[in-house]
Amino acid sequence: MYNCIEEFLQTNNGLMPIRYSYSDIRRMTKGFKNKLGEGGYGCVYKGKLRSGHLAAIKMLGKSKANGQDFINEVATIGRIHHINVVKLVGFCVEGSKRALVYDFMPNGSLDKYIFSHERNFLGCKKMCEISLGVARGIEYLHQGCNMQILHFDIKPHNILLDENFIPKVSDFGLARLCPLDNTIVSLTAARGTLGYIAPELFYKNIGPVSNKADVYSFGMLLMEMASRRKNLDAVAAHTSQIYFPSWVYDQFNEGNDLEMEDATEDESKIRKKMIIVALWCIQMKPSDRPSINRVKKMLEGEIESLKMPPKPSLCPENKPKNDNE
Repeated sequence: MYNCIEEFLQTNNGLMPIRYSYSDIRRMTKGFKNKLGEGGYGCVYKGKLRSGHLAAIKMLGKSKANGQDFINEVATIGRIHHINVVKLVGFCVEGSKRALVYDFMPNGSLDKYIFSHERNFLGCKKMCEISLGVARGIEYLHQGCNMQILHFDIKPHNILLDENFIPKVSDFGLARLCPLDNTIVSLTAARGTLGYIAPELFYKNIGPVSNKADVYSFGMLLMEMASRRKNLDAVAAHTSQIYFPSWVYDQFNEGNDLEMEDATEDESKIRKKMIIVALWCIQMKPSDRPSINRVKKMLEGEIESLKMPPKPSLCPENKPKNDNE
């Protein structure tokens, strides 16, 4: 089953980070003592490299895709270095045991800062700086390497924060490598996380799948960073607020600002800018969304230079109507 992994590693030997043995991994983690988290992919443990540097070690569970998730991760992230992309230090493949060794990120993932009502609250200015860092990371993936890397799973949980709250795009298990001049990708199935997946992965008639899928996911992430709530909230106080982007669009269109407690005028402007940029990113048709390079410039610029986009919708408008409606 794991022959394809070995074959891949032999073919790409020159590009690879360090290969560790399973006993190295056991030693680094002191017998898998300190578990940092767990997910569908397996478990993450805290470890220490020989250099004394701390590491996060992801032990992958049984692969559903014949090791393709592992290959995706090593093939993409193993060859790149950018301040806003998490660094893959090394890996381990021994029989069915597979591990990925990353730089340790002491401030964990972004989701706990967006949705937490505790004291670890990041101000609006800091959130905007973090969003810019994420946009720069995605821009590098799309344009900064000799191959274009499409991530397909941008969401708060996959944005890690270092000791200075510099964001790092992580988890490349669903990523795809394409030539730089290839704008269209063929996928056999939708990939990503509900609430962040671009609609063209479901609705084939609105446009082809391209790097604009990551722009959509980034828009949904940006909206949550600005509003500090989930975009889809089935238990919202008013039914109009269930899909937050539609509700906030109507508020802005009616000339109402988004009230946030204790927000200064500057913070309100930053938040409004983030929301308008997010509304551009989550347009239904990929061709109506800006490139990630344009998104970065919009976030760096002043709110006064931004126009309101068309209202975003959850599904294509030209859906066939039911006879009973």
